Amino acid sequence: MKRSTLIVAVAAWAAGARVEAETKVDFVKDIQPILQESCLKCHGPEKQKGGLRLDSRAAALKGGKDGEVLVPGQADKSDLYRRVSLAPGSDDIMPNKGDPLTKAQTDLIRDWINQGAVWPDTAIAKATEVAVAPPDTGLGGLTEIKPTPAETAAIAKLEASGIAIRPVAMNVNWREANFHTLGTNVTDANLAPLKDVATLVDLNLAGTRVTDAGLQNLNTLTNLVTLHLEHTKISDAGLVNLKNLAHLAYLNLYDTAITDQGLERLKELGSLKHLYLWETKVTEQGVADLQKAMPQVQISRGWENEPAAKKAKEEAKTEAVKEDKKEGK
Repeated sequence: MKRSTLIVAVAAWAAGARVEAETKVDFVKDIQPILQESCLKCHGPEKQKGGLRLDSRAAALKGGKDGEVLVPGQADKSDLYRRVSLAPGSDDIMPNKGDPLTKAQTDLIRDWINQGAVWPDTAIAKATEVAVAPPDTGLGGLTEIKPTPAETAAIAKLEASGIAIRPVAMNVNWREANFHTLGTNVTDANLAPLKDVATLVDLNLAGTRVTDAGLQNLNTLTNLVTLHLEHTKISDAGLVNLKNLAHLAYLNLYDTAITDQGLERLKELGSLKHLYLWETKVTEQGVADLQKAMPQVQISRGWENEPAAKKAKEEAKTEAVKEDKKEGK
């Protein structure tokens, strides 16, 4: 690199660094709302997943069962920043339910930590009192129902096999079921009791050995709002079993065998608002057709699938080849 070019590059970097340093992140205005909306359901005064609380600075600095999550001045060593920045579908992503944080939000958290994680002692975050499912899922449109004797028996059977079936919040009948914790130990046979759990609104089957046939047990779950199928062998054939899920608003199909044909079957899901298709077999045209038919749905295919990203990678590869030629490689 020529000396003049190097000087320009360094100057540009320094200018950018000054601008970043001057842009202070305000905890109350920028960070607290993120914690309240996306973190405190699992890490607040009522529930401390992993022994971690994020409703006060002292609690956040204390960390959880796995150690510290916040290192003031060092976002790259703060597990909090690492986990909110993971790709959708990752085992450790935070929040592990609903929509991932946007890049703008994770950038704010990164900058806030790098600037010292300033958190006034008087600023106590409180969970936002919203629906107990991903934003805008339509849970409020459900009519409250009481568990039947058949449902109570089904829940007991599931819990006996190690499946956690819990209320999504205090004093409500709606429940969530997490099969993900048992991973590949879960097969279609384990799903059979689900057909009687009418109060189920949140179901996580990520990373299990569930097949298309197993999804037949979901036919009767008409109140289901959130469904995780990432990292499974689900294919287009399995999606026909979702047609009765009139309230389904969030569907994660990351790392499955879904194709454009499967997307056609999703058009029957009138309440769908969030769809994840990372590392599937869908095409850009298939996604475009679905988006046209369902403009209300936020569809994520991942950075690697964006045309601009592909173009950037191709250009970077071309430049690398040119540099190699220059250096005689």
